[in-house]
Amino acid sequence: MTRLPVADRQEVRRAALRLMRGERGALVAVSLLTLATALAGLVGPYLLGKIVGGIQRGGLTLSTVDWMAAGVLGTAVVHLVLVRYSSLLATRLGERVLASSREEAVARSLALPARVVDRLGVGDLLTRVTSDVGTVGVTLRDGAPEVFTGVVHLAVVFVAVLLLDPVLGLAALTGMPVVAWVLRWYLRRARTAYLAESEAGADVAELTAAVGEGSRTIETYGLRARVVAASDGAIAVSHATRMRTLLLRSVLFPVVEFVNVLPTALVLLVGGLSHLSGWVGIDVVVTGSLLVWRLVDPMDRILFWAENLQRGAASFARVEGIGAQVEPARETGVPDGDLIELRGVRYSYVDGHEVLHGVDLVVQPGERLAVVGVSGAGKSTLGRLIAGVDRPREGSVLVGGVPVADLVAAGDQRVVLVTQEHHVFIGTLRENLAMAAPGAPDERLAEALRTVGARWVEALPDGLDTVLGAGGVTLGPAQAQQLALARVEVADPHTLVLDEATSSLDPATTRHAERAIAAVRESRTVIAIAHRLQTARDADRIAVVDAGRVVELGTHDELVALDGTYSALWRSWHG
Repeated sequence: MTRLPVADRQEVRRAALRLMRGERGALVAVSLLTLATALAGLVGPYLLGKIVGGIQRGGLTLSTVDWMAAGVLGTAVVHLVLVRYSSLLATRLGERVLASSREEAVARSLALPARVVDRLGVGDLLTRVTSDVGTVGVTLRDGAPEVFTGVVHLAVVFVAVLLLDPVLGLAALTGMPVVAWVLRWYLRRARTAYLAESEAGADVAELTAAVGEGSRTIETYGLRARVVAASDGAIAVSHATRMRTLLLRSVLFPVVEFVNVLPTALVLLVGGLSHLSGWVGIDVVVTGSLLVWRLVDPMDRILFWAENLQRGAASFARVEGIGAQVEPARETGVPDGDLIELRGVRYSYVDGHEVLHGVDLVVQPGERLAVVGVSGAGKSTLGRLIAGVDRPREGSVLVGGVPVADLVAAGDQRVVLVTQEHHVFIGTLRENLAMAAPGAPDERLAEALRTVGARWVEALPDGLDTVLGAGGVTLGPAQAQQLALARVEVADPHTLVLDEATSSLDPATTRHAERAIAAVRESRTVIAIAHRLQTARDADRIAVVDAGRVVELGTHDELVALDGTYSALWRSWHG
């Protein structure tokens, strides 16, 4: 099973900077507001220390204490307001970055070459655009702002304690080497562990999807034991990866929790001894202790979200890996006409197993070409190359002198492949049609539906605004076929490649579909992958593919008279 690649650390770092580049103003505002919040949080402990020290020395009046207490209350209110708005601003920033990340993930998924999608396991891509994007969302919306805020508060408090008294500051920093060590130990192992966990989850999703789709086949051939064994194996691997990440957390959390308590205890001990020795006043000890106690909350937040950040980073690497398979935009020339040329085309799905061997073929504009051959000869592969779905390993497939795959990558649908798979997207009828030509007027969409004989549209409750798919109107096979063909008509390609376009339909539905196909074929070049030789007989020319090569080319009568491969197929077809 093929998997999409995973972005490395540098690629993830560049992607994160790219997402944040458009939010520089918001990032600066969040940083300043968070810094103001941390500074406001210092005022209360400072005033409380002064109150205790002043009372101990007997130098404060009652009114002064009242004013200082009011100051503590006022700064607490200010701190609360700043926390509220800094969190709001940070969350909004995270939501915007998340929206950009989601849009990129969807755009890259849709831009994946069909040959890549065909070879992927369903679970891998599915988990990347669902659970992985969701994990990234939680990290960007909640985790990153919380950790950023926590780090700023830690830095401000440590600086404040050092400025208050260097000895107490050093005592507050005592546990930091232990935190640094355990975080380094954790981070060195976390990325690999969480990537393995995500991949194992994708394998379970892949197997679940396969079992759901093939349940009848499994039952028919008595494969239940094998499927259960495979499921048990995948689940066991997933469980093992989860236990690995749990082990990492079970080391990180207790160590950091212990270190949380250590600075407060040391500051109280060192501060008490220093006060008894007359080196510092009681106000310094109280203020330092209260400040150090404020380290507990940001440290807890950082600890709580550290695991999520690693999980989010691993998911972000998987999401960014989608883009590695997207072909970069290439400069394409303007095709000189609609002539299709295949020159020395070679192709293989797996290295070392070539499917097409040096195919040369020319298709004239407006020609009806049938491609025939036994199963496995390479007919469908040839059709995919002509449509630009795949690129040849060697040689070229040109339309008007320009590689057709480059035109497809640039959004120029001059050649369209029509298969037996007719997907109805969730959305309105208009959206289903207009995706072939964004911005197409309603008149063009309605004309395309009339061309393929889709009279059922007239009975829809809201016309082009009728919602199709889940939660809306469900289309039958014939209607879905007509919708797909209407979409082709809207795209208005000059060449159609038809590959088993009606093979999965019943006879009555097939007649409707063939009439719709005939309407779409008008005035266009048609290349039909013909599995029924009656279709080939009516073509202008027939290309016979055998073992990955075009071995015969001519009209029906010419090939029958040749008494070669096609003639043998024809005799076999007619008994």
